[in-house]
Amino acid sequence: MPKDKVEIYTDGACSPNPGVGGWGAVLISSKHNLRTEISGAEAKSTNNRMEMTAAIKALEALKKPCVVKLYTDSSYLKNAFEQKWLNNWQNKGWKTKDKKPVANKDLWLRLLEVSGDHEVSWHWVKGHSGHPENVRCDELAVQARKKQAKLIKSAPF
Repeated sequence: MPKDKVEIYTDGACSPNPGVGGWGAVLISSKHNLRTEISGAEAKSTNNRMEMTAAIKALEALKKPCVVKLYTDSSYLKNAFEQKWLNNWQNKGWKTKDKKPVANKDLWLRLLEVSGDHEVSWHWVKGHSGHPENVRCDELAVQARKKQAKLIKSAPF
């Protein structure tokens, strides 16, 4: 039986960077006429970590192996897969070409794990350029970040 095809759009937001972060994702299955929006936040993060988290959470939301077109406005995320940065980092013991530890190794490992169940192709969209799904992901990420920031400010400790 052929795998379901899913389009995933992701975005992350952090203000300041580093600081309070949010992420958002939109998952679309035309076969099932289904659209799902997910989002979340972290009190302390970076923009790159939120971009990666959006992709992780979206892939984790899939209930079975799928053919996935994942759209991101993060060149960092897309290029790690498409330009084989991840392969190079792994082959060099998770060191960069400058022999420094790879940033966000924990999330890269999780991304490798969750993407392994699917046939994922990575696509870049220009951020803040009016692409409807990218705009929606940004809205979700910013809303989640603002909600988290408000919780932090209202904490009694």
